[in-house]
Amino acid sequence: MTDFSISRAFGLMVRTAPFIVFRILVYFGIACAYVIVTGTGAGIGWGIGGFGDDEFRTGATFWGGAAGFGLTAGVIYFLREYLLYTVKAGHIAVLVELIDGRPLPQGRGQIAHATAVVKERFVETSVLFGIDQLVKGVLRAITGLVQGIATFLPIPGVQQIMGIVRAFLRIAVGLVDEVILAHAIRTRSTNPWASARTALVLYGQNAGRMMRNAAVLTVIVWLLSLVVFLVMLAPAAAVVYLIPGAWSAGGVVFALVFAWAAKAALIEPFAIACMLQAFFKVTDGQQPDPVWENRIEGASDKFRKMGARAAAWTMPISKAAPPAPQQGTTA
Repeated sequence: MTDFSISRAFGLMVRTAPFIVFRILVYFGIACAYVIVTGTGAGIGWGIGGFGDDEFRTGATFWGGAAGFGLTAGVIYFLREYLLYTVKAGHIAVLVELIDGRPLPQGRGQIAHATAVVKERFVETSVLFGIDQLVKGVLRAITGLVQGIATFLPIPGVQQIMGIVRAFLRIAVGLVDEVILAHAIRTRSTNPWASARTALVLYGQNAGRMMRNAAVLTVIVWLLSLVVFLVMLAPAAAVVYLIPGAWSAGGVVFALVFAWAAKAALIEPFAIACMLQAFFKVTDGQQPDPVWENRIEGASDKFRKMGARAAAWTMPISKAAPPAPQQGTTA
């Protein structure tokens, strides 16, 4: 049994259609950039290769394509804070509003509304990105705590089983970190660092149920991603055929890029909608358990760092948030 409804998750995606379209434009735009810049690099390499023999031209074409691919990857790396702030966190903001029964504007106004909500909570991209990176580290520590408890169970072969579970949970935790950020948006917290710490403790004291939900979703997400990859192989191979010198590995690489784009634009928001439902349901009415707070404090220096930043945080007066409306009511 899971703590989320797949039908409701699809309903949430339909109601946030402007953001889904926005995600499609962003992530498939990135995928197209990979293809175009890689193809351009391969074309330049092929042209340079004309000054040598066939082996030299093949090598020049490959390295030209690799340089184009690497250049695009580098640009995307520097844009990662913007993508998290505008695309991912913005979509989480509107999903939270809908789950709690608050009305949202339609069309492009939905994106503007979400951007305002995120700015109100996190002030600037560096704050949200810093919280996101620390949250990932703390989640790994919580996973380690749960695994450590399991190793004391008197079950034959438990160490081997936990090795498999550990590898699987590393992937599953990737679906949880953005849910922690949703807690700050939902509670209208004026201290995002403190809110993230609270959400992590709530996650830790419910880690068993949350990991079970994340595990189910991880299987669904990666099965869907595999299907998309297989579907993308044929058109990706056709694109590679148009590149001078026909980059032999390009079909697989471009299929992976477009599968990633489909996962980020369509599959990932479905998984997040499910995890938000699960987290809000599982933690409903709960308070952070001091025992779990102490456990995480002792296991993660990143959690302690979040505590220090929470203590030092001062919300700018212009960003101070109004009181949160009651959940389930319209604002």
